Amino acid sequence: MIRYLILFLCNVIFGLTASTSFSQTPPSEDLRMYEIINQISSERIEQDIRKLVSFGTRHTLSDTTSTTRGIGAARRWIKSEFESISKDCNDCLEVKYHKGLIKAEDSRRIPKDTWIVNVLAIKRGTQFPEHYVIMSGDIDSRISDPLDAVNDSPGANDNASGMAGVIEASRVLSKYDFPCSIIFVGLSGEEQGLFGGKLLAKDAKELGWNILGVLNNDMIGNIKGIDGVIDNRSFRIFSEPGPASMDEQQQIWNRFYGGEVDGPSRQLARYVERMTRMYMPEMNPKMIYRLDRFGRGGHHRPFNDEGFAGVRIMETHENYNMQHQDIRVEDGIEYGDVIEGVNFEYAKKLTAVNAICLAGMAWAPQAPSLVMIGGAVQASTRLKWDPVEDPNLLGYKIYWRETTSSQWEFSRWVGMKTEFTLENVIIDNFLFGVSALAKDGNESIVVYPRTLIPRR
Repeated sequence: MIRYLILFLCNVIFGLTASTSFSQTPPSEDLRMYEIINQISSERIEQDIRKLVSFGTRHTLSDTTSTTRGIGAARRWIKSEFESISKDCNDCLEVKYHKGLIKAEDSRRIPKDTWIVNVLAIKRGTQFPEHYVIMSGDIDSRISDPLDAVNDSPGANDNASGMAGVIEASRVLSKYDFPCSIIFVGLSGEEQGLFGGKLLAKDAKELGWNILGVLNNDMIGNIKGIDGVIDNRSFRIFSEPGPASMDEQQQIWNRFYGGEVDGPSRQLARYVERMTRMYMPEMNPKMIYRLDRFGRGGHHRPFNDEGFAGVRIMETHENYNMQHQDIRVEDGIEYGDVIEGVNFEYAKKLTAVNAICLAGMAWAPQAPSLVMIGGAVQASTRLKWDPVEDPNLLGYKIYWRETTSSQWEFSRWVGMKTEFTLENVIIDNFLFGVSALAKDGNESIVVYPRTLIPRR
């Protein structure tokens, strides 16, 4: 009888412990993400792309006074769209221009002093308004001659598709509140030297913005590549391995302890890949281990240059006949970035990828600011991190992976602990990271250890 009583009490205690532990386990998903995905409209994206194309040219040096043609008309329309969206959500967006004067001597593609004007819509965070996630697209377009500001340059895919995606994401996400701020921005001067991004990134650095991540969308509408492949399921995520601004000590750390491919932008790329596979399994995200396409550039780079995490999201199969080309038919080949080259359903999918990633980062707790690691010549690996001050925090998760793996393979939920030992996981054979999780299951970007715990 006593034996059965002891067994009964053990079962009760075990059940209570298991129940308590289970109650502290984060949800496996946030159902709001599916709502967001389902609200993205290919019809609205198509309307916005057609409207942007209707301005004839959006070249940086084109007309700024016309109401129907040129970059001036285009950016005023974008601002009016953001203002209309804000009106529908009870003025929930701060809409404004952001500009700077670029001197002719600053670029061979700026023959005269030119104002570069960006358009911003800020969804201000309810708890941490000084923390930002950013989605960007380019306003401007070009044809064969980068200085031709007169002839038609529709820029349907490059980059009306990305700009339309930004507008559509703002329509959907404006309906939700987030602890962190989200910035939706149309950047100008991309084709002349990434000037819009340079201006905004420089000001963000000087103002001390805490930018969690920049999702730059540049060409998200083409599914038929120059190689003849038709693919509406995959997309690329370009990310640099480590910040260009690393000092000598950080470079020594990377070389001696590993981490050459674990900079903040690479972790952001992993975040986008993981969120896509979790909530949009029909899509196949491809992480590309380089800053951008070979010898080319995009508007995430200026943010990287200032030390911020930023990636480029774009189609997998490009059609170079439809990029930076005069509209013409030559030897039976059609050239030009025209509306017929855009697949609106595909642009919808990549817009949805952006929207759930923005929402996930903005709903998640702040990532640990400092993660430390130790375990040299030992059988186990020890991690320790600074606690996150966030009322929505549920706890932390440790990640590790093989050194040759592109994505985190293993994880361990550790609750509210800020120090943990992975028994019999040898530090030499894996790479490690720590993230913070909210009570609703949303997770911060993984932080790679940067400071060594001294051996004892």
